[in-house]
Amino acid sequence: MAKARKSPVKAYRNERFLDSPDARSLRIQAEYLEPEARFHHYDVKDTIVFFGSARTLSRRQARAQLRTARAGGGDVTAAERDLKMSRYYEEARELSRRLTAWSKELDADGRRFVVCTGGGPGIMEAANRGASEAKGLNIGLGISLPFEQHENPYITNHLGFEFHYFFMRKFWFIYLAKALIVFPGGFGTLDELFEVLTLNQTGKLTKPVTVVLYGNDYWDKVMNLEALAEFGTISPSDLKAVRRADTVDDAFAYITRDLSRRALKSPGGVL
Repeated sequence: MAKARKSPVKAYRNERFLDSPDARSLRIQAEYLEPEARFHHYDVKDTIVFFGSARTLSRRQARAQLRTARAGGGDVTAAERDLKMSRYYEEARELSRRLTAWSKELDADGRRFVVCTGGGPGIMEAANRGASEAKGLNIGLGISLPFEQHENPYITNHLGFEFHYFFMRKFWFIYLAKALIVFPGGFGTLDELFEVLTLNQTGKLTKPVTVVLYGNDYWDKVMNLEALAEFGTISPSDLKAVRRADTVDDAFAYITRDLSRRALKSPGGVL
């Protein structure tokens, strides 16, 4: 008597196929459709995106690190630097909290101007934490990396994502964004910033996105956009795409005023 044969595996349940190069287009499509379905379910209309370093410590962590360094012969100079930089964690946290509280009070259709980050530690954690403290939804768009990245505990349940493809993660950063706040950060932060500036310069954004560089001490040393205009590699008008802020009050006032004037009546994506 012949043995009963196993039923064939359906293609969409065939993990070996789904992980193969032949199914790459399906994986890319999934990283578009699955987040889209979740955002629709939670009625997320648009976002305020926080970028910044994953290495920035909270004030509490930085103080503990400095005490340890002084007591045990550690790198005191680095610990003192990290304590100084911890102001950006605390200010990102407070700014996110205030923006979330403001957005919850709006008389608007759907959830507007939801805080969104890369979902990891540092500045990302600070922004998710501030939004959580204001009892608002917040989003974490994570990425699979061999180092430094893990999901922080403040992201709203069901709004934490993990992407494989950087370009799909960038798409979701930008597509729903109405404002972008860039705290001190490294290569990844600069990459994300210039992606937005390039899309804006080339007219690929159908609606303007407010871009705020936060922290004058840092950005004065790291980036000189005015020099690009002086050398003629960008137009002077391109500089209008970027605003500076050095206090929570200044950033909050500018962003809320700008979004109220420009974006409140136009929910939806920007590409």
